[in-house]
Amino acid sequence: MKKVNVYTDGACKGNPGCGGWAAILEYRGVERELSGGEENTTNNRMELTAAIMGLGALKEPCEVTLYSDSQYLVNAINKGWLDDWVKKSWRKADRSPVLNDDLWKELCEQLQKHRVEFVWVRGHDGHKYNERCDSLAVAAAERFMK
Repeated sequence: MKKVNVYTDGACKGNPGCGGWAAILEYRGVERELSGGEENTTNNRMELTAAIMGLGALKEPCEVTLYSDSQYLVNAINKGWLDDWVKKSWRKADRSPVLNDDLWKELCEQLQKHRVEFVWVRGHDGHKYNERCDSLAVAAAERFMK
């Protein structure tokens, strides 16, 4: 399996508001940048979309290290929340519906294709790829501002 690094970030101007997402795929020193956005969304939706789009851009099953500054995303995987939500039919411990379940389901599909390790990085802390993803995501969000 190819070993790929995926760096992701989401941004939102207002929450909800105009949002953007970005992913950078890095394999053997070659980088590919992806970005996009939506007119009316939330930061968490953009964080999830960045991960989905980054993983979805891979053309074959890969071993992936995915870096994100979103604790919402990383903790859901690393702390087992996502597994619990699936087992509980997309309900949280308090039985309320899981927010953004449509995107979590899409992410689950990608996680079936790839072996993914999620790593949290502190945002706005000088991490080269996190800073670049942030710039791309903000630019994507700004394209929707009137």
